Amino acid sequence: YSYQMPGSSFAPSSTIYANNSVSNSTNFSGSQQDYPSYTAFGQNQYAQYYSASTYGAYMTSNNTADGTPSSTSTYQLQESLPGLTNQPGTDLHPGEFDTMQSPSTPIKDLDERTCRSSGSKSRGRGRKNNPSPPPDSDLERVFVWDLDETIIVFHSLLTGSYAQKYGKDPPMAVTLGLRMEEMIFNLADTHLFFNDLEECDQVHIDDVSSDDNGQDLSTYSFATDGFHAAASSANLCLPTGVRGGVDWMRKLAFRYRRVKELYNTYKNNVGGLLGPAKRDAWLQLRAEIEGLTDSWLTNALKSLSIISTRSNCINVLVTTTQLIPALAKVLLYSLGGAFPIENIYSATKIGKESCFERIMQRFGRKVVYVVIGDGVEEEQAAKKHNMPFWRISSHSDLLALHQALELEYL
Repeated sequence: YSYQMPGSSFAPSSTIYANNSVSNSTNFSGSQQDYPSYTAFGQNQYAQYYSASTYGAYMTSNNTADGTPSSTSTYQLQESLPGLTNQPGTDLHPGEFDTMQSPSTPIKDLDERTCRSSGSKSRGRGRKNNPSPPPDSDLERVFVWDLDETIIVFHSLLTGSYAQKYGKDPPMAVTLGLRMEEMIFNLADTHLFFNDLEECDQVHIDDVSSDDNGQDLSTYSFATDGFHAAASSANLCLPTGVRGGVDWMRKLAFRYRRVKELYNTYKNNVGGLLGPAKRDAWLQLRAEIEGLTDSWLTNALKSLSIISTRSNCINVLVTTTQLIPALAKVLLYSLGGAFPIENIYSATKIGKESCFERIMQRFGRKVVYVVIGDGVEEEQAAKKHNMPFWRISSHSDLLALHQALELEYL
């Protein structure tokens, strides 16, 4: 197979983000969030919450709190965020930090072209296996995140729009984006069965679990079970919804079960999954991207960490990237500590509005849902379901979100 790799064909657009000036985002406004009853307050007023010694990951000093570049361009490697990497057996060292994703990417665009064209509204046979909170759950708030250009900077690196907006080197930005895209696909193909599952995309990791008979997979040979050949010859995974027989569906469920096991095993030890050589390249790439993007991921992780440490709140991810590449992204950006695999949804087949409906059915209507993203799709879906929407379009928006969480406005 081959993937269309963007590069010089993407012309930087000087009009992108034209209305999203960092300097104009120092206060909460109606365009940024839908909490009219909240008291507006300035960001600089709470500078003590942003001490570089308080939060881990890559802290950069080449931007001030309001996004204005300073003369210093170096950054330091610090400890990982305590709220996301406190599980035993982790392999995170200084320089390994938790990260996330943003709006449309080449992966995301591919998903939208191939999956949305089918018009399928199927939500999978295994929805009943999607875990729900118990009746006595004290869950109060569900934060529904977009990935690309919200938690991580990815697509705008490939197009050059991030470099255009923030005065960075466009060729360097594109190169870093391409290197990360290659790493995402390599992980998806090598460890997450993307070659087998690309045309068998699911919304949720447990959507086909009802076809799993629980067989022990410790000695099971995925390479010789005939799954891929059968799928290729019979077009069993076409977007039209054509499904194979019981035996083939069981093999499909086995693959998703193994993906789930790998995710849970390595979500805090991605280096162990990659191996020493690839681990070093991964850490180096992560450091370069974090430096170029002025600690975008670090700022997003501050908010994710706060939510993760609250007993009555959870983080949920809804992305238009196909499920398997989305899981690869989450792992490579070390976001597994913030997003359990059961809380990750792919909207390529059914759209974000339908994903929001599934999430509401899972957690109930008594909790408060807060949607955080940069795109029109999640904003419209949030408004349709009367969910508050917090728009992320700059570093200042991420800092303002963190302040609101710190002060328990959210």
